[in-house]
Amino acid sequence: MTTLTFAARKTVLKVIKIYQKTLSFDHGFFSFLFPDGFCRFHPTCSDYGYAAIEKYGVFRGGAKAIWRVLRCNPFSKGGFDPLK
Repeated sequence: MTTLTFAARKTVLKVIKIYQKTLSFDHGFFSFLFPDGFCRFHPTCSDYGYAAIEKYGVFRGGAKAIWRVLRCNPFSKGGFDPLK
């Protein structure tokens, strides 16, 4: 893994952690509004994205995370959807 790849991965993971601690309805300041959780999926989309980027890298993991977020809509059933 090159230094640039490692730095990009760490930066994106840090951004996800900051999002989770601040704006996320499942992890952040507003989590008290939704005691049962806000995300339709388990693990949450941000947890899924973090794990995908950590395992597959910024491009492939990012694509998996984006696809997961696109599937999170009112017509989706949600449920347990682990990283494969």
